[in-house]
Amino acid sequence: MSDDSATSEATEILYQGDWLRLVRRGRWESCERTHGRDGLAVLVIAVTPDDEVLFVEQYRVPLGARTIEMPAGLIGDDVSDDTIERAARRELVEETGWEPGRVDVLLTGPTSAGMSNERIAFARARDLRRVGTGGGVGGEDITVHAVPRATAPAWLMRKHGEGFELDLKLWAGLWMIDHEPDGMPLR
Repeated sequence: MSDDSATSEATEILYQGDWLRLVRRGRWESCERTHGRDGLAVLVIAVTPDDEVLFVEQYRVPLGARTIEMPAGLIGDDVSDDTIERAARRELVEETGWEPGRVDVLLTGPTSAGMSNERIAFARARDLRRVGTGGGVGGEDITVHAVPRATAPAWLMRKHGEGFELDLKLWAGLWMIDHEPDGMPLR
């Protein structure tokens, strides 16, 4: 059912926290990020020179479980003039210890359009070189996994079988290793 009238109605703040707020527009309730640039985050698709896909593992409080994800983070979280490219570089180095020589922004879109204003930009990191160990900042406690690209889907399903939550954007990221968003093969 469409509720286009909600876009013209006043926004009522139901709850305001440090990172999120719950709002109502008309009958529609949704969540908004309050940090960063307009709820925008970046997901980094990265493959090492040894043809290994970089994944990160961390505990996610909302799920009460460890997750497997691709490196990601908010854009403009602590830097007012942040860009998607800068955030992708920063998050990749902080989380995995790999620095990209090049970052290509591929596509931006909503993560859960019926619930949140959050949008994700997919960025492909290329020409990687190791510059550190990764693991995150500020107690993120991130474990880095470099998985051979050929076996990455099977590895992910094994992790799922072990009880890990898998970010479904992983499959889009795996596809975009070799393809442009329009389906054309990567050159």
